[in-house]
Amino acid sequence: MTAPDESDGSEPLSKSDFEELARFRFAIRRYLRVSEEIVRSRGLTPQQYQLLLALMGFPGREWATVKELADLIQLRHHSVVELVNRAQSQGLVRRDADPTDARAVRVCLTAEGERVLGMLSALHRDELSRMGTAFKLPMWRISSRHSQQP
Repeated sequence: MTAPDESDGSEPLSKSDFEELARFRFAIRRYLRVSEEIVRSRGLTPQQYQLLLALMGFPGREWATVKELADLIQLRHHSVVELVNRAQSQGLVRRDADPTDARAVRVCLTAEGERVLGMLSALHRDELSRMGTAFKLPMWRISSRHSQQP
């Protein structure tokens, strides 16, 4: 992969751009590391927390299919099936038949799953508050060439 140059329409990044990008990347990695420590210290894996969060945060409803969860969590279907199996054996989720499609299964949080998710998410919220403005998106310098309308 080559660096962007004028021939492909991209402008090279300035030193300041690299510093902003590095700061942002560091903040993401720091948050993920702390998140992993939080969930592991409570006996869950980071993927289990992602599963619970994806279920509670699913737009417009309280359940999701394994396929939808695989897309949200960015794991393969069979990996999500195993993840759901483990979470179900821990009492965090349950599978319900879809009343409109006999082939489909709805994955839902249990009361225990909601309790665990609430506790873990509060800890994550507190960590994000401590991080302050670390997640401010980098401000790229824009040349006059890119700001002109065609």
